[in-house]
Amino acid sequence: MTEGRLYGVGIGPGDPELLTVKATRVIAEAPVVAFFAKAGRRGNARGIVDWWLKPSHVELPLYYPMTTESHFDDPPYREALANFYDASTAAIAAHLAAGRDVALLSEGDPLFYGSFMHLFVRLRGRFRVTIVPGVSSICGAWGAASAAMTWGDDSLVVLPATLPLEELIRRLALADAAVIMKIGRNFARAKAALMKTGMAERAIYVERATMTGEAVMPLADKSDDAAPYFSIILVPGRGRRP
Repeated sequence: MTEGRLYGVGIGPGDPELLTVKATRVIAEAPVVAFFAKAGRRGNARGIVDWWLKPSHVELPLYYPMTTESHFDDPPYREALANFYDASTAAIAAHLAAGRDVALLSEGDPLFYGSFMHLFVRLRGRFRVTIVPGVSSICGAWGAASAAMTWGDDSLVVLPATLPLEELIRRLALADAAVIMKIGRNFARAKAALMKTGMAERAIYVERATMTGEAVMPLADKSDDAAPYFSIILVPGRGRRP
């Protein structure tokens, strides 16, 4: 029996129309479609591909044991996640070993801050894997903001707001343009770093880019420190132009 192939399918930042032609074909042809979701919920990835799934698909939800309830440095959290990824790997491997292709959905791009990568490194030595690139969340955010990010020789840095404040400041100080991700409860830290580096005045806050409930505003206009998981701060560059 020929083993199945694992497809890491980027499904874009949220708008179902931002799936690539290849992504929709792979999803349509794969007998098994796997996706990550918070326990008890349908999951954002599953909602994005509503248009493309058929009754004949075998759906394989992979439910996180927890999401934002704990910090990654907490040993119980890391152990729970490792066990989750091991169990998810086994569930997908069973389908692949039985000869069924699996399309594992990844919001944005599969290899950019994606949970897919944790399964990818566990499975790539055992099964064939194909990556289907997707429109990343940062592309969705700067498109929603109509923000021209890099000009001429501008350097762009992508930072997680989970970094310590001093590290955020150090790295921002070296960049011409910036994207800060993983905002959530780290919003105040990200804003403080931008203010310290003089970037706050041109920063743009984007919430739920390309999704229902999208919000775009200058960072200076945001009056509170509350930010959902799907939020990003952009700092456009001001480099060389003709």
